[in-house]
Amino acid sequence: MVVRLVLWNVADSKTNIDELRRYLSDEAVDAFEGLPGLLFKAWLSDETTERWGAVYVWESREAAEQPLPSRARELIGKDPEIAEVFDLEATVSVASELARLGLALEGE
Repeated sequence: MVVRLVLWNVADSKTNIDELRRYLSDEAVDAFEGLPGLLFKAWLSDETTERWGAVYVWESREAAEQPLPSRARELIGKDPEIAEVFDLEATVSVASELARLGLALEGE
């Protein structure tokens, strides 16, 4: 399993956090629901620092590399300042499907 992190500074972009929130409720959440290989996605924001991003948990590196149903780059007008993929080491969660996942817990 892998985690993908993307983070933008939207202070100098074509949009703002309020517009990106509308994008989530109007289309993005529905577009990502049921995406093959996606176990979890959370969108993140910090209005004070004008940052926007997302954290994804994928079942494989191949799944994480598929084309995404996202218009975030188009709306923001640039690539994210941070876009990185990490191996997932361990998880805890109240959702049983997300609990005890990761490399450090394989074989338990």
